[in-house]
Amino acid sequence: MGVVTYDYESTSPVAPSRLFKAFTVEAPKVWPTAAPNAVKSIEVEANPSSGSIVKINFVEGLPFQYMKHQIGGHDESNFSYSYDLIEGGPLGDKLEKISYENKFEAAAGGGSICKSSMKFYTVGDNVITEDEIKALIKGSEGVYKPVEAYLLANPESCN
Repeated sequence: MGVVTYDYESTSPVAPSRLFKAFTVEAPKVWPTAAPNAVKSIEVEANPSSGSIVKINFVEGLPFQYMKHQIGGHDESNFSYSYDLIEGGPLGDKLEKISYENKFEAAAGGGSICKSSMKFYTVGDNVITEDEIKALIKGSEGVYKPVEAYLLANPESCN
């Protein structure tokens, strides 16, 4: 097994506290509403806390039917969270899991900077290329961008 680490940053006009809530504790409510062309539903085992399993079900016609995350932790005071993608989605036969550590920070001109660190754990001698990683990030924008647009259009959401 090999491990490839990839760090990524993006900006958003939405405040860090609202993005944090939309991508953690309020995700089961926000994602299917904000991204109905991608997310069918989100099922959470018990409360969304460390060790809980979250299943994201996608609409028909997308490359993946679902994926499961295991929550690592949430730190609401620092707007950071971590989780492992442990089943479904882009894992296939090539990846054992993908670990994510995300943090939303206030940007100087307003809005947020999202800092993500991803670790790709490959199966056997498989490798993952930077182009494959960039394609996965681009695919995740199918949820991220609609959630961002939803928050901008609904300023009362995730406060």
